[in-house]
Amino acid sequence: MSSKPVSIEVSDGAAIPRKKDRGLLSAWWLSFVGAIAITAFLCVTRPDPYLRILSFVPDGILVTFQVTTLSILLALVLGLITGLGRISRNRTLNLIASTYVEVIRGIPLLVQLFYIYYALAAIPVINKLPPLASAVIAMGFCYGAYMGEVFRAGIESIDKGQTEAARSLGFNRRQTMVLVILPQAWRTILPPVGNEFIALLKDSSLVSILAVADLLRRGREFAGETFYYFEAYTIVALVYLIITLVLSKGVSHMESRLNYYDRH
Repeated sequence: MSSKPVSIEVSDGAAIPRKKDRGLLSAWWLSFVGAIAITAFLCVTRPDPYLRILSFVPDGILVTFQVTTLSILLALVLGLITGLGRISRNRTLNLIASTYVEVIRGIPLLVQLFYIYYALAAIPVINKLPPLASAVIAMGFCYGAYMGEVFRAGIESIDKGQTEAARSLGFNRRQTMVLVILPQAWRTILPPVGNEFIALLKDSSLVSILAVADLLRRGREFAGETFYYFEAYTIVALVYLIITLVLSKGVSHMESRLNYYDRH
């Protein structure tokens, strides 16, 4: 008796809604509409302090997206290089890539943030990096290790017949990887990359400890000035929830478009 392979995805990111997952889709709409409704209700019924908080944090939201975008771009580059290194026949490249993955994944992100911002500053030849640069480097290198495994798995999921067909047409190894393997692997890579992006956005709240004025930092500043701790962190949590839900829906839409081209 044959059984259909089951793919199990566990991630720190928000669940990506799919058309076939009607329960998950309903949960997405319930969460999204609920977060919007609660935010609107609080701002209408108690504009002071909730509306004040909401008007205080927009610049922090922009910084959060700036940190997340720069970090994910760095992580994607490092992830691609690491993934290629992990499948390389060159033992030295494979060892370097594998060691990078094992070391980085074994150190908590918070420790990496402190290490890059404070510990490296103690080295005479290295000047203390600005908080934003330290945050982007730490998060980019941390998530680059996870992206490396995503790229490796995505590349290895492509049937080896694709490589053989490309080589028979006269493609060299680089052309085969760039023109044949990676475009097909992207369909497999996209969902976990989307989840990693969402997880990275949530982890970007850690950069507030480096005095980066992100969303959480702005919420802490408001709470410290007014002592509205419950109200400030409630708005911060709702804003994070709304952002991650919107991003998960966007990733779902992109995945559906890729699957559409597969079916046609």
